[in-house]
Amino acid sequence: MLQRLAKTGVACALHWTGADKLIGVLRHSRHMPLVIGYHRVVEDFAASVEGYMPPMLISRRTLEHHLDWLGRRHRLLSLDELGSRLESGEPFDKPTAVITFDDGYADLYHHAFPLLKRKGIPAGIFVVTDLIGTARLQIYDKLYLLLTGCFSRWGSASQELARLLTHLEVRLHHVGNMHSVARDPFTATRAIVTTLSQPEICRMIEALETQVTIEEGERSELHPLSWEMVVEMQRAGMTIGSHTKTHVLLPNERWERVLDETASSRQALERRLGTSINHFAYPDGRFNAATVNWVAEAGYRFAYTTCLHRDPNYPLLTIPRKILWENACSDALGRFSSPLMSCEAHRVFSSVAKCRRDHGERGLAGWKMARPVAPSRSTSIARAEESTSHPG
Repeated sequence: MLQRLAKTGVACALHWTGADKLIGVLRHSRHMPLVIGYHRVVEDFAASVEGYMPPMLISRRTLEHHLDWLGRRHRLLSLDELGSRLESGEPFDKPTAVITFDDGYADLYHHAFPLLKRKGIPAGIFVVTDLIGTARLQIYDKLYLLLTGCFSRWGSASQELARLLTHLEVRLHHVGNMHSVARDPFTATRAIVTTLSQPEICRMIEALETQVTIEEGERSELHPLSWEMVVEMQRAGMTIGSHTKTHVLLPNERWERVLDETASSRQALERRLGTSINHFAYPDGRFNAATVNWVAEAGYRFAYTTCLHRDPNYPLLTIPRKILWENACSDALGRFSSPLMSCEAHRVFSSVAKCRRDHGERGLAGWKMARPVAPSRSTSIARAEESTSHPG
């Protein structure tokens, strides 16, 4: 609460003085397009956040506040329109914004799609192709639910988690001590997903399933889009892009897996939709010089991140996005805040917090040969307030 009060106060002061716009101009070109990203869209945030990860959620009502605010101040483009402008070098003489959604949850179709159609707003939708039309869960959702169940049973989450990792012979590199990692299921999920390769995560899921059980088919709120939904949204003017086959974090994988995840997902979408797929979103926004090369090899013309770092060799394959969720632009009382939205739109807080991820060239020369180096509701929301990082 104190953190949100302080952030709201700073945002109001910057907005009322015009400093938020000035910071945006100084930090970025004057009318650089703003690309916004969301994940799940739900009817009721308070109900949906019980037992789930807050930074992945936004309510339909709050999304409408965001869209209305953006629509009054920006020209809203489709991803294809944005790409065409960027490729041609045509200047953005007016504030421009693009709306995108990651992962391809079915609640996007049920809650966001009708809103977008009613307002005449195009959007980009990045889907995990192997999940479309199934009742399977995203890998991070499954891990989170299993950890939530285990944490409720374990006497000492840090000891049990450490024991499990040792048994599986995997290590969480570059993370804090196990007590900080295991403070709640969300933090543990975040550490595991961003550190381990997908085969290692799958081994961990298998081990957790010996202790607790979840029925994927019964978690309908987490199910992905069907192909029929994807086709309908595409025909209504939404741009469909790839988010890999299985939602792997590319820098954590070997090159063979990266090429398969990027190229095969693009091919699957093109076969199903009968159109060229030009847009790609990096899962969790994670990329390095090597993975950007393989995204180019897969044939994408545009790719989107979650930070401000640009690859000088592939600027159109490292287009920055701002990921927002329910509380990102809400004041301490949970109400939509125009000053906070303005600060987010002008990347004021991004200008203060530098990206800590490794986007460098390390491992690029030999990457073809080997892998590069790479809760209660109140607790979960508190962790989310500290960082808007998310596994999607």
